[in-house]
Amino acid sequence: MNEVEAIERATVAAVSPLVVEELDGWLLPFDDGTVKRARSAVPLHREPVAGRTIDRIEDRYDRRHFVPAFRLADVPSFVALQSELEQRHYVGDSPTCVQVGSARRMREVAAAGAPLADVDLAPDDAWATLFLGEGFDPVDGAHRVRALSRAQGSLYASVREGRQTVAAGAMAFGHGWASVHGMRTEQSQRGRGLAGRVLAGLAQAALARGFEQVFLQVDAHNLAAHALYRRAGFSTRWQYRYWQRQQWPR
Repeated sequence: MNEVEAIERATVAAVSPLVVEELDGWLLPFDDGTVKRARSAVPLHREPVAGRTIDRIEDRYDRRHFVPAFRLADVPSFVALQSELEQRHYVGDSPTCVQVGSARRMREVAAAGAPLADVDLAPDDAWATLFLGEGFDPVDGAHRVRALSRAQGSLYASVREGRQTVAAGAMAFGHGWASVHGMRTEQSQRGRGLAGRVLAGLAQAALARGFEQVFLQVDAHNLAAHALYRRAGFSTRWQYRYWQRQQWPR
């Protein structure tokens, strides 16, 4: 299995869609939440794609009464596919970077002497509550908590102060990779290095399980997150966008 396929399979598994199908070298996840990765078709290869494949994918989503959507890397081999989607009134948005790094380097990102985040086998109420707090979309946060919580074998990191969780993240494992998801820091607590403690705690857990390779996905415009992940040794492997059919006014 090549790197692209391994990362894409691990990405979909980490958000645990309700149903996943495979078709012509694509993964087709189906989910009723707000997490786009859990409801967007993604190719497992970088070869050009024929229009009839799009027809078949749209048909699969239509049959299950889901809106068709695609998650495509911005690579030359998909230029024709993107043009075809534009002709079908799809719009590409939410540019996101897939970044890779090593658990050993990631473990070093916490400030010297700072304790690592606690890492648990299941999320507790305080971990989940952080996703619903000030500065976050509570509806989207609830869907992300649901998706990350039901993934099999994931770990959940928390930086706690008293009974409150002030920073959190999750880690999934699969196809030779550990992956970081759901990084959150309470709005009033940012700038204290808490996210670095979350990453370091997750890195320690990955190494304990024998995983060295790590990937994560970050909004292309989130400069603060990019700075953190750069310090943790991550670099961008590729960028993708979500392609969704434009909704015309009735």
